[in-house]
Amino acid sequence: MVIDPATTFAIVGYASCSSFMLVINKVAVHFLPAPGFVLFAQCMSSWIAVKLAGLLGLIDVDELEWPKAKAFFPVAAAFLACIFANIKTLQFANVETFVVFRASTPLVIGIAEWWFMGRELPNARSAAAMLTLCAGAVFYVLTDASFKVDPDVSLGYAWVVVWYVIFSFDQLYIKHAVDTVKMRSNWGRVYYTNLWASILLFWLTLATEPQTLTAMQWTFKPVAALSLSCAAGVAMSYFAFLCRAAVSATSFTVIGNVCKVVTILINVSIWDKHASIEGLGALFLCLVAAAAYEQAPFRRKEAASEKERILQSEVEMGLGKDDVGESDTERAASSPERARPR
Repeated sequence: MVIDPATTFAIVGYASCSSFMLVINKVAVHFLPAPGFVLFAQCMSSWIAVKLAGLLGLIDVDELEWPKAKAFFPVAAAFLACIFANIKTLQFANVETFVVFRASTPLVIGIAEWWFMGRELPNARSAAAMLTLCAGAVFYVLTDASFKVDPDVSLGYAWVVVWYVIFSFDQLYIKHAVDTVKMRSNWGRVYYTNLWASILLFWLTLATEPQTLTAMQWTFKPVAALSLSCAAGVAMSYFAFLCRAAVSATSFTVIGNVCKVVTILINVSIWDKHASIEGLGALFLCLVAAAAYEQAPFRRKEAASEKERILQSEVEMGLGKDDVGESDTERAASSPERARPR
């Protein structure tokens, strides 16, 4: 499968940001123990930076319009709900347990894309790659950490299931929004999502972390760590949406799982915890499996008809082929008709 340069740029940019983001956030929360405020600052700085750059003419940013804002509110809500469920899951289960469950998500999302979004089921090679990725994550956990859930098993697994459902919705709905909401540029998606998220996070931070912030000594280290995390947040938001537009929801999930593997490798090389030879072998197996994955194409009849319709619409509206940096096949997914199960 040949990947065009624009898609490669999106994937590499997202993978780089995602792999280092957890480490950067870990440092930021270490110096500033208010994770809600750190996330609020990242979202706030992202939409302000994007808007200012747009006003200065450096980038093209969509104006604030209610139809677009309404469409992107569920994107921000799903993003924050996923983070909350993630935190609650880690409260009752360790990180390694979470990694195992996350590794299985491409299997579910691949079927959901076939049912709701007009794609083929993963072929034998891709199915084997996803199963191998999941097996590699399980083997890493069994060799390098204790797989455990809180003694209150029902509560622990309940939060795992809640996170799983929210995460799957998050992956599918954001892909749907990216494909169907017409934006002038990818920066518009960054602007709308972070604007909504910062509004929601403002009230959450005000309710949960005022004492921590008022008692905080704003010395160089916490300010520098927060500034670095905010800059990384802007890049992360941009490349995440760019990557979502360029690939399928299942492919994006596979890339996200690979990023978690790379994050683990970064962690074991920086911090005190070191992986065993078997554990490193399992992580390498995950990387090989992800490299073998092939994105499922759209079902031929639907892809052909939608492509023809989109191309005609472009001719009528006088739009260029590369307005949003997406391939013709990906833009063929933008019709609401693709959401109907076949």
